[in-house]
Amino acid sequence: MHRTVAALLLGLALVAGCSVKVEQGTAKPVGGDKPPVAKFTTAPPDGAADAPVNQPVQVTVAEGAIDQVAVTNPEGKAVAGKLSEDRKTWTSTEPLGFGKAYAYSGRATGTDGRPVELKGGFTTVNPASQVRATLFPGDNQTVGVAVPIKVEFDADVSDRATVEKALTVTNSAGVQGRWAWLNSHEVHYRPETYWPANTQVHVEAKLYGVPYGGGAFGRADVTSDFTIGRNQVVKIDNPTHQMVVQRDGQTVATYPASFGKPDDPELTTPNGTFVVMEKFEQFSFDNPRYGYTNVVKKWAVRISNHGEFIHENNDNAGNIGKANTSHGCANLLEADAKAYYDSALVGDPVEVTGSITTLPAQYEWYDWQIPWAQWQTMSAL
Repeated sequence: MHRTVAALLLGLALVAGCSVKVEQGTAKPVGGDKPPVAKFTTAPPDGAADAPVNQPVQVTVAEGAIDQVAVTNPEGKAVAGKLSEDRKTWTSTEPLGFGKAYAYSGRATGTDGRPVELKGGFTTVNPASQVRATLFPGDNQTVGVAVPIKVEFDADVSDRATVEKALTVTNSAGVQGRWAWLNSHEVHYRPETYWPANTQVHVEAKLYGVPYGGGAFGRADVTSDFTIGRNQVVKIDNPTHQMVVQRDGQTVATYPASFGKPDDPELTTPNGTFVVMEKFEQFSFDNPRYGYTNVVKKWAVRISNHGEFIHENNDNAGNIGKANTSHGCANLLEADAKAYYDSALVGDPVEVTGSITTLPAQYEWYDWQIPWAQWQTMSAL
């Protein structure tokens, strides 16, 4: 009994002694102080290689607020950017350069009042080649209702779907159209029917940094703002020996004409919907195969790069309005050719019927030679 009581008293004394030491702080929690709660995340992440140049850089802090942040290029110049109102996110506002190393730096204060530092960096993609694109129509042009929008590349494009996603067309008439790849380096856009007159059109080709495939990337963005003019359509019915000009559906001029020879598929004026491509006050016609070179004619309007024009040919005056004797062009008397020339816009449609042959869809601009259902299948999307 006495031994048991003594043992209990000794145990209580020992427990009491340990309790005092803890209360006096002589022992510390395992693991030491907690780390700061604020945490940076970045896009591209630290150490990233081949980062895209056409996506914004973003620095975000969780459980804190950004005090300062910078993304600098190899020359030490800061990339322009904007800090959100809540000071939790910084986003770049300018594109990056190809094949460059960028450095992150900055500081944030956490909700625990403790600072954290941002350090790191990334490198951007270095293209095997940079491909240039051109856009037609250009800024401030007024064009006809059949004009195609064209984006041409100075090299073949293999990843056409990615490129097509970077192309947008908006217009004041709300008309919907479709892109179609005519070949590996050229894509066109048109609506199902002619553009409405007086439509304002805006085109954006956001191609800088877009991967084209095979290590090639877009060299620069291109944009255009242009206007669709009045609705003017030329109608040629070969057997009538007349060229009719309609504006807004009403005939405004009828000119006697001589078209291509009616019994020769190589020399006839072929059926199809053509588009005014170029205008020349004078043009030299050469076709050694048919025995003529440097034949200069006035008021020449090209409607196909197959060789068809509407132009003056007073040398053929005896047949104009009576017989079709040209090599495929529409011959007009000089005064009529000048009047039509003055009225024509690049992009006007020229509709030809009554011929013994139809021109294949292969001579620019042949966009309207392709049925709409087929045109839609030529998109990469």
